[in-house]
Amino acid sequence: MRILVLHGPNLNLLGRREPGVYGKETLASIEARLRTQAETRHCTLEFFQANAEHAIVERIHEAMDDATDGILINPAAFTHTSVAIRDALAAAGLPFVEVHLSNPDAREPFRRTSMLADLAVDKIAPISTEMSRLMQDVTEIDCILADGADRARTIAAPILRQTYEIMGMVGPREA
Repeated sequence: MRILVLHGPNLNLLGRREPGVYGKETLASIEARLRTQAETRHCTLEFFQANAEHAIVERIHEAMDDATDGILINPAAFTHTSVAIRDALAAAGLPFVEVHLSNPDAREPFRRTSMLADLAVDKIAPISTEMSRLMQDVTEIDCILADGADRARTIAAPILRQTYEIMGMVGPREA
């Protein structure tokens, strides 16, 4: 199984940028941990980070033809503004999970709107900054995306429910 992990703008600055909001862990260390977890589940992860919207759109287009089974995306600031990324994900037709390191719903009002959420298989956002590190450990989701959105929702529900329960969080939305 091959999962594309997309990182949006400014995530290359993790560990240095607003550590009180995003934590002290670097993007490289997050990717290393995700790669290790994926290997134990026989998944291949490909990582791509861009600060430019067009680069993310182009990489999503490429995913349509490169044997990518699903996408894990942290669109960062593009969450709230990018119709182009939304359209690219819709056109690609690949199941995807929207992930955030902070909780957009607990931040400024303009961050509470996601252009992608209604297309995503699920959305993962911690309820506090302390949860950010823990939420990176839910890569089981990556390994089920290849079965398509409907099957992914069915298979992911118990995994997500268990993960959320362990972390004392509200569960995933129902399919």
